[in-house]
Amino acid sequence: MRPRVALEHCDMCNAELAAEHQHLIDPLSRQLICACQPCAILFDNPGETKYKSVPRRIRYLSNFRLTDAQWDNLRIPIQLAFFFNSTVNERIVAIYPGSAGATESLLSFESWGEIAAENPILEQMEADVEALLVNRVGNTRDYYIVPIDECYKLVGLIRTHWSGLSGGTEVWREIAEFYAKLKERASEVKNA
Repeated sequence: MRPRVALEHCDMCNAELAAEHQHLIDPLSRQLICACQPCAILFDNPGETKYKSVPRRIRYLSNFRLTDAQWDNLRIPIQLAFFFNSTVNERIVAIYPGSAGATESLLSFESWGEIAAENPILEQMEADVEALLVNRVGNTRDYYIVPIDECYKLVGLIRTHWSGLSGGTEVWREIAEFYAKLKERASEVKNA
C-alpha cells in the first residue's frame, strides 16, 4: 500500500485544494484560512465581510528608496521585516520574524511618512492583504510588495528552521531559497 497523501481542504466548503491555492485573511485576528477559488471569489470585492481575499501578485521594487538612516529610524531590531496598512489599527503595522514567530514592532514610525513620500508605489498596496517585504540581510537590499500570506510563510520558515542563537546555517539557506523563489515569481516594477 502507498502512504496516504495528506490533502488540504477549503476552510469554507471543505473542497480539496491543490498545493498552491488561495487564502483569505481575517483583518481583526490576522488569521489566514485556505480557500478554493469559488469561495475566494466571494470575498474579492471590498465590503463589509469578515474575510478579505489575499491577492497572488508579487512585485519586485527595483528602485525602491530606503536609506540606512531611514531604516535605523524605524528601529526594527533585525534586517527582515514586513509592513502593511491595517484597517483595524488604522496605521502601518511593522512585523519582523524570529525564532518565536512574528513580532509586532510597537515603536513609533515617524520616518514612515518620509519613506512613503519617496516611494509612491506604496500607495498601491491593498490594505490588510499586501505588504512591503524588506530584506536587508548582509549586503542585500531587496524590497517587494507581496501577498500577506508570503510574509507569514517566511515567519513559519524561520520559526521551523531556527537553531541556536544565530539561527544556524539551515535557516539562512532556507531564507535565501525563499527569496530566490520569490524573485522568480515576481514582476519588476519601478516607483512612479
